[in-house]
Amino acid sequence: MVDVGAKAVTRREAAASAFVKLGPGTLRLVRANRIAKGDVLNTARLAGIQAAKRAHELIPLAHPIPLENVAVDLDIEKTGLRVRCRVSAEAKTGAEMEALTGAAVAALTVYDMVKAVERKAEIVRLRLDYKSGGKSGVFRRRA
Repeated sequence: MVDVGAKAVTRREAAASAFVKLGPGTLRLVRANRIAKGDVLNTARLAGIQAAKRAHELIPLAHPIPLENVAVDLDIEKTGLRVRCRVSAEAKTGAEMEALTGAAVAALTVYDMVKAVERKAEIVRLRLDYKSGGKSGVFRRRA
């Protein structure tokens, strides 16, 4: 692990996203809450929150940080589901891995729940969209 002992505690925020490509039939089932495994949107939201809180257990060299907020949103779009995860903390190191892990696991949960009706579901564009805090300052991905 990187030694962060001498670093100052600052407000850290990060946002990440992913997209799950789905066909119109699957999207109709998700929207109507008719997927056999249950409520896709709420289950994926909870999975993403839980994953963000446990990122340090999954990523070998990530530091545990005291998350103050985790928000996972899923939006139904024309060709799939947009997953967004936002996290914040007062910490010595960034929150990027927590946001990315939350978005990734929420997207994986969607895939797991719809795979029985759509094997060709695809997770694409997992990426960091925003981060602030610390010595490197603000990063914002251009649209």
